[in-house]
Amino acid sequence: MKTLVIAAHPNLAQSTVNQRWLAELAKHPGRYTVHALYDAYPDGKIDVAREQALVAAHGSLVFQFPVYWFNCPPLLKQWFDDVLVYGWAYGSRGKALAGRKTGIAVSLGAPAADYRANGAVGCSVAEVLRPFELSMRYCHANWQPLFAFHTIDSNAGYDAGAKKLVAQSAADYMAHLEKHYA
Repeated sequence: MKTLVIAAHPNLAQSTVNQRWLAELAKHPGRYTVHALYDAYPDGKIDVAREQALVAAHGSLVFQFPVYWFNCPPLLKQWFDDVLVYGWAYGSRGKALAGRKTGIAVSLGAPAADYRANGAVGCSVAEVLRPFELSMRYCHANWQPLFAFHTIDSNAGYDAGAKKLVAQSAADYMAHLEKHYA
């Protein structure tokens, strides 16, 4: 079955990294379904039945987003709260995610060195985003390693060197998906 990529970027038109990743995914429509959350729900009103059906129709699930204040954008958090409900995603009868390969792919504007014990953040990206892992494990999903891309600060400009890094990140992302979700 195909992998559902839920892309949650509140300003995708201004994104460099997430746009590039989605363009790469679009080259493989037989393997990936991209669901741009902010495009689907510009009013912020999530159709829970539609979302649950979309998840049920796919074998694996990847949440792709830029890290905002050590978390996900607000509509993705709302998606988690509205869609992953008791009796569907968890609980004695909630088995919708059980056994599904699930993970996250994130972009960060800070360098990787910041996400170390002695860095500016003081812990790893995996530690910062552990609530996603815990949530998916609580739903009995098969949690996969996270994919993270650092260093593109959209406020600093986008030169040829940055373009090369973004292109490489897209190739690395596809290799990550192939390894963990094939």
